[in-house]
Amino acid sequence: MTRLSSFSKNWIRPVLFLGNNPISLVGGAITSASAMTLIGFWVVAVVGHGGSNNPYLGIIFDLCLPAIFIFGLALIPVGIWFRHRRLKAASQLPSAFPKIDLMDPIFRRGVDFVIAATFINFIIVGTASYRGVEYMDTTSFCGQTCHVMKPEFNAYHFAPHAGVACTDCHVAPGVPGYAHAKVNGTKQLLMMLLHNYPRPIMADGKVPAARETCVNCHNPEKLSTDKLLVSSTYADDEKNSVTRSLALMHIGGKNQFGKLSGIHGAHMGHIEYVSTDSTNQTIPWVSKKNDDGSVAEFNSTDPKVATSGQRHVMDCIDCHNRAAHSLETPEEALNKDMALGAPSASLPFAHKRGLALIKAHYTSEGEANGKITSGFEDFYRSQYPLVWDSQRTQIDQGAKVLAAIYSRNVFPFMKVGWGTHPNNLGHNDYPGCFRCHDGNHNTKAGKSITNDCSMCHNLLAVDEPNPKLLSEIGMQ
Repeated sequence: MTRLSSFSKNWIRPVLFLGNNPISLVGGAITSASAMTLIGFWVVAVVGHGGSNNPYLGIIFDLCLPAIFIFGLALIPVGIWFRHRRLKAASQLPSAFPKIDLMDPIFRRGVDFVIAATFINFIIVGTASYRGVEYMDTTSFCGQTCHVMKPEFNAYHFAPHAGVACTDCHVAPGVPGYAHAKVNGTKQLLMMLLHNYPRPIMADGKVPAARETCVNCHNPEKLSTDKLLVSSTYADDEKNSVTRSLALMHIGGKNQFGKLSGIHGAHMGHIEYVSTDSTNQTIPWVSKKNDDGSVAEFNSTDPKVATSGQRHVMDCIDCHNRAAHSLETPEEALNKDMALGAPSASLPFAHKRGLALIKAHYTSEGEANGKITSGFEDFYRSQYPLVWDSQRTQIDQGAKVLAAIYSRNVFPFMKVGWGTHPNNLGHNDYPGCFRCHDGNHNTKAGKSITNDCSMCHNLLAVDEPNPKLLSEIGMQ
């Protein structure tokens, strides 16, 4: 007897005979269906067309489907063992197992069952996987399924990129970006299961370079017109005195003649820098390649700043670092909402009292909501009873707005407070532009990185009660 004949007689025939039972047949169908789904996914991943870039795909295709595949495989020997035990107990175990015969109605029935069950399971597993991937591509999954992302999810709805899918910015295109996203997503899942995720969660290199994501929608070289910014500031006096500032921002870029101008134009060349912290707030060294090919190196003259650190190539997100998850400062948020009408500037000391309430320390969002609301209402009930009686609606509305300001910016359970995530766009609230444009970054020849304000903007009015320009352009 040849080895093949012996293997068929002693292994293949017994397995096929004993495997013709419901448990093993279901296991075979589950195994083949999950295998077909996995193979289909691998083909799409290799070809690179039509696949999703969601970083959580690893949950389904690296964990769930392989687990289903192994579960199906495990059912096969379990079913064989049960049937062998049952036949042996009933003395019905054959001394010689029947040959493989497709004309045998019992064997054919088992084959037909496996084929039909495989087809049904393939539809179920494939559809479930597709729906799962489709769901994981939504912002609600990224922001709400994982509760630790609540700060980012809340800020996302108030940012200019609200409506842009998370994966459009957080996953680089192509196979390398896709593979990195899968690995990162699986690591995040394990961190969630083990409850060892960082608090707060910082970007720290988790966002791909702008050339791989942002430029799919934006062209930084396109010349942009100047932009007028109008900001209102309320004082802490009883009347909530308001002043306004106007700044004309020179966005700039590259014109049709190749000339660079404005903010974008000044940063469009090859610039490198060294940062000494994970949020890139301290930059002791900057290098810029000039048009003639020479390189200018600028070192900070601040003796307190270390000169060693991680080296980066300057990117759009070095300034636009909170483009999709902008968290406000308490002053910025309150001034903005008061300009919209709530808390009403007609309420005495609304700005001073409101600012004190939202900047206070609270252990939870629930505590903050209760104490901010009651604190604002109690202030007018006790200190200004006439206002309490005549402007109850404005007081209630103001209390709700103050609680909302806190809830969209501060998250005690994730250790996210005011200023946790610095915004590098500008320089009023955080170092931002002044990380480099501080007048203290010089070359050996004594040349400094410019800190000429007019390169980026013109201040048309600063803290004026009634800026003339607003009246002239019909905005006041």
